[in-house]
Amino acid sequence: MTKFLKQFRDDESGAAMVEYSILVGIIAAASLLAILAIGGWVGDQFTGLCANLDGKGVDAAGTGTGGCTP
Repeated sequence: MTKFLKQFRDDESGAAMVEYSILVGIIAAASLLAILAIGGWVGDQFTGLCANLDGKGVDAAGTGTGGCTP
């Protein structure tokens, strides 16, 4: 019985799994924040481009009669 208790005390495989799970969670959260930040930046770039075009977007035919709203 004492041999079993010593093995149970010294076993660290569960701790490693928890550490890897936390690491994966941190990486996933950082990736999500980066994607959201890049998406906001890209949206701002398109808004600025539309403002530079004086609010006249290009329609499917290539003429300058389209709008800036999606």
